[in-house]
Amino acid sequence: MTAMEIEVSNNVATLPGPPPVTVTLRRSTQVRRLNLRVSGLDGQVTLSMPRDLPQYTALQFLIEKEGWLRKALARIPDQRRVMPGQEILLRGTPVRISACPDLRRVLERDGALLVPQDASETRTTARLAGYLKASARVELLAAAQHYAARLGRPITAVTLRDTRSRWGSCTSQGRLMFSWRLIMAPPEVLRYVAAHEVAHLRHMDHSRAFWGCVGDLMPDYAAHRAWLRNHGAMLHSYAFDPSA
Repeated sequence: MTAMEIEVSNNVATLPGPPPVTVTLRRSTQVRRLNLRVSGLDGQVTLSMPRDLPQYTALQFLIEKEGWLRKALARIPDQRRVMPGQEILLRGTPVRISACPDLRRVLERDGALLVPQDASETRTTARLAGYLKASARVELLAAAQHYAARLGRPITAVTLRDTRSRWGSCTSQGRLMFSWRLIMAPPEVLRYVAAHEVAHLRHMDHSRAFWGCVGDLMPDYAAHRAWLRNHGAMLHSYAFDPSA
């Protein structure tokens, strides 16, 4: 294969299959060398390059990295549709989603998530996402408040989002943000992320002092951090969009 065989349109290159691979080409004055990255969450591929580098050189680099690229993409979990009859992680444990007549809301019962039987697939996934978000809010807020009280630092707000690049964040004003998908992780992993972000209330960096603070709040945090590193992509593999 040569660079001439790669189709490029609107800063998107398509590496011929099987299967074809779509690569976003990003030029930047801050980039000094070619950098090929694969998102472990959704498989998005980005090739960053210096602004003045010839496109032909970047495409040749992409060809040289094709083997590595396809192996990296193969390690990303397939998307899983969230619907009755399927399983989903909840607090680190697989539970089956079951449709049940005469229900008006989602319930946890006997190791299953029960959803109204007469709901459409779109409505079912919306109800499940809503239930997970509400559960995540309760548990993350409790964990964050617990650790903040230990530090003696105030929390001004807690918000939940479906973030792709981070599990949480903290502002200097004491605003915490978390991914609601953490409710699918083991409870101690959720609490680790809460402790991590609360520690930023004292140290707005990732210095040795910061990690020391995390360790004071949760001495065994390293194991839970490793769980997220090794299994976090799985939490993003659940597709709450029926068309996914």
